Amino acid sequence: MKKLMLFIVALAAFSGGALYAQNFTGTWQGTLKGDPRELRIIIKISVGDDDKLKAELYSIDQQSPAIPASQITRDGSALKMTVAAIGGNYEGRLNADGNSITGTWTQGVPQPLNLVRATPETAWAIPDPPPPPKPMANPNPSFEVATIKPSRPEERFSLLVNRSGMMNTTSTSLSDLIKFAYGVHPKQITGAPPWVETEKYDVAAKPDTEGIPNGDQLKLMVQKLLTERFQLAFHRDKKELAVYAMTVTKTGVKLSKNETGGILPGFGGIDCIACPNGWNAPSAAHRTHKSRPAPPRNFNVRNSTMAEFAGALQANILDRPVVDQTELGSTRYDFTLK
Repeated sequence: MKKLMLFIVALAAFSGGALYAQNFTGTWQGTLKGDPRELRIIIKISVGDDDKLKAELYSIDQQSPAIPASQITRDGSALKMTVAAIGGNYEGRLNADGNSITGTWTQGVPQPLNLVRATPETAWAIPDPPPPPKPMANPNPSFEVATIKPSRPEERFSLLVNRSGMMNTTSTSLSDLIKFAYGVHPKQITGAPPWVETEKYDVAAKPDTEGIPNGDQLKLMVQKLLTERFQLAFHRDKKELAVYAMTVTKTGVKLSKNETGGILPGFGGIDCIACPNGWNAPSAAHRTHKSRPAPPRNFNVRNSTMAEFAGALQANILDRPVVDQTELGSTRYDFTLK
């Protein structure tokens, strides 16, 4: 009799867990109260072949493609979801009616995101995502047209390449452009006049070739721009410097591999689905961003190799050059530094 009772209790516990998992599956939708605008979010939850929950997130007002959750777990009526591709986390609790979730979306600043189960009659339409970007074919591109003008004092540094291949920068010094174009740290730039650091510019440059440039193509175009428009002249010399070396620990790599694809990496502190400038998919944009004078509290890395990440760290964050000794090659990752 005792064995039979224990079996019944275990069966009841299992059935309850399975019921909660089943209750979470389906299409959920809700409005994220962002600043300055509100965004409609759809989350599709299903059970995979391994009997584990999986999910995809859509920000339909930004026409984002499906963004897969890197991890989703439930504990009774509580749900936790991580979306590593955009550095986001969602935590919610299934309400007694089984058709609503009260929760919070966190991507830097926590924001309420309450969801309701969608029905065929109430489901929001998911727009078609933009077509994938076309890679630039020319191995030796240049900027066909470039406009350079002084920045406004209130602007912050950014560098963005949009889906048409157009490069736009704000509050960019000549030193910033040199660091990006040649992959060097500020301590590796010597003998330049003070204005190279202090004068800030906005740059809008259109390539002479269709498509999205890769990292090497973009650097080459900026090198040519520096020579043609700033008359940059320099020579290379050797100098011994203290550096940071990135290596893999004995426990191995624990980073999430990028699954969304793309041509350029994305770096910055405002890569989010509810930021004022919108969300830029790694496949469509390369962004660096930093607050002046302090570095950002969160530094998002999307679709990046370790060599590209080392370059972003030394150019924008750290006080000495960064050397990549991870030997991870061309593998691309998504993660967030806090």
